[in-house]
Amino acid sequence: MRTVAPSICQICELLNSLRFVIEDVLYLVIVTTLIFSAMVYLVTRQGAMYRFRTHERVPRAVLDEHFAHGYNKGITVLIPSYVEQPKVVAKTIWSAALQEFPDLAIVLLIDDPPHPKNNEARRILEASRALMPGILDELAQPAGRFRRHRDEAAAMLNNQATARRRVIARCADDYRAAARWLDAKADYWTVDDHTDEFFCDQVLRGLARDLRQTEAALNDAVNTRGSVASERIMQLYNRLVWIFTVKGWSFERKQYISLSQEGNKAMNLNSFIGLMGHRVKREETADGVILRDAKPGEIPDFVMRDSEYVLTLDADSMLLRDYCLRLVYQLEQPGNEHVAVIQTPYSSYRGAPTRIERIAAATTDIQHVLHQGMTYYDATFWVGANAVIRKRALDDICVVSTEGRRTVRTYIQDRTVIEDTESSIDLGYYGWHLVNYPERLSYSSTPPDFGSLVVQRRRWANGGLLIIGKFFRIVRARRGQGNPVRLGEWCLRVNYMASIAWSSFGLMFLLAYPFDQRLLSPWVVAASLPYFTAYANDLKYNGYRRSDIFRIYGFNIVLLTVNLAGTLKSIQQGMTNTKIPFVRTPKVSNRTASPPLYVTMPWVIVVFSCFVLYADFLSANWGNAIFAGFNAVVTTWAIVSYIGVWHSVQDMVVGLVRWFFVPVKQPKAVRADMPTWEDALYFGDRTMIYESRPV
Repeated sequence: MRTVAPSICQICELLNSLRFVIEDVLYLVIVTTLIFSAMVYLVTRQGAMYRFRTHERVPRAVLDEHFAHGYNKGITVLIPSYVEQPKVVAKTIWSAALQEFPDLAIVLLIDDPPHPKNNEARRILEASRALMPGILDELAQPAGRFRRHRDEAAAMLNNQATARRRVIARCADDYRAAARWLDAKADYWTVDDHTDEFFCDQVLRGLARDLRQTEAALNDAVNTRGSVASERIMQLYNRLVWIFTVKGWSFERKQYISLSQEGNKAMNLNSFIGLMGHRVKREETADGVILRDAKPGEIPDFVMRDSEYVLTLDADSMLLRDYCLRLVYQLEQPGNEHVAVIQTPYSSYRGAPTRIERIAAATTDIQHVLHQGMTYYDATFWVGANAVIRKRALDDICVVSTEGRRTVRTYIQDRTVIEDTESSIDLGYYGWHLVNYPERLSYSSTPPDFGSLVVQRRRWANGGLLIIGKFFRIVRARRGQGNPVRLGEWCLRVNYMASIAWSSFGLMFLLAYPFDQRLLSPWVVAASLPYFTAYANDLKYNGYRRSDIFRIYGFNIVLLTVNLAGTLKSIQQGMTNTKIPFVRTPKVSNRTASPPLYVTMPWVIVVFSCFVLYADFLSANWGNAIFAGFNAVVTTWAIVSYIGVWHSVQDMVVGLVRWFFVPVKQPKAVRADMPTWEDALYFGDRTMIYESRPV
């Protein structure tokens, strides 16, 4: 029998068939993941609508009653700051200091180098250290007045069921004085940008308007000879006292070598949280100052405050009135005993001066809605910019380890640069839940230019793939405990952690690879229409234009390389088991330069899309031609609007010059990590590592 060798034509047909099969599988995977993310968006959005529909704002009198009668729990506000502009931090502190709460303390965690090397850094550090004393001095006068008048009213109302008209009128006068004080503060505040306008109008004057409403009600009661219960008058006086009474100080962990020196926000927070409730002594060693626990009978140098709740607040965020009061009230309702974190996902400041900041703000406001929907399916993630946390929940996820010769307590994991996301998974393992409060009570800055946006979004794209492995281990563990993760929670969490990776790679293939026209089915386009329609409606609901959906599409294309870089960094980090440095989002008044790669690639996408358009036009591949032409137009518009043609040229040239002229780095003298004899006598053997890690 004779064997017939396959002809060249048969081999070509086989290869073409194999190529089409591979294309088919790849296209199927890409479309499936993108449609899955679109379905998750629609489901999450529906959950948010359910929550908004059923939410009822708790009446003011109910809140006052809850915190009356000797309420003794406290809240500590932690504001981590690293080389922040003092005016930005001041607005954050003021928004926290004017929160109404019976026992409120603010700690500014200054992470600047304690010995600055230039005058600008020294000026920022000195101004940051002066912020808390200055704010406390301003609040002392109104706080003292209202505290004194409250005590006098308590003496006059002793054993009386209803308040006298004179007491009611005086209470109204005090509310008017408080409102005038806030208005005067707003009038004298220097307005430089839209965040200053928000601070004056919403934080200061917003609280003043609220107090004036109470003043008007009290005056009406006096004029109509209405009766007001004595207890209610005391509650109203307590409100004034709580608004203007606050304790506060600053703390610098880098002054103490016994605390972690890791350069990230998580370890800045962890260093202070680990000291809460301790009585510590300050002790000099050969290497520097350490903090140690005071011995029994020994007088401590510092008695570190402890509290039931901790509020973490980014240095560029602001809180509206009632934030602490309403969120803590919600935590203390029956059935919420296992809620560890409650937050209002931050919204953006309105009135952004640049197009890119406005579009970034639009995506932020959409994310607020989605996070509310995630709570409906018990899939909440800690967003990080602001949150009220139960201290004992942090104790559950604490990890004790060593860093050099230091014993370090880690509450908020810093293995990735999205530390809040990983901590959400850890809390879930221990049976804790997280909740988003369905109101907009917190606001935060969005990057004003492309350079700072690159830093932020590259950080957001990094870490999700590392954390998803821990989530899958927890899924197996909870199944073994008889508490399985429900399908809705599983889908939302997986999409939250991995969607940046698969959508970035999927979009890259759709842009770069000329798929066979037979794969472009009208049903694929139809499947995406509900997503785009809902997204456009959500933009309108949040005060934007429906047409902004095309601007957001271009926004995502110019950020494609940024997201891919963050995803690849996650893969590298997972393979090498290394920790990458935390890079804060720049908050400067002038433009932040972008790495040349991230401004070059959008131009490459435009050129390549034009080439694909021309090639597909010649081959009559109309589906791909339309898609390529649309991408070329949208990306060009995004480059002009968000990056700027001249700015992109500048960044490319500067990057090229830096590539040719690399500065010579002087070798640093590496000091052997050998303990001194004083350390040896004090610490003993420090080579052992103690760890207790959650799954």
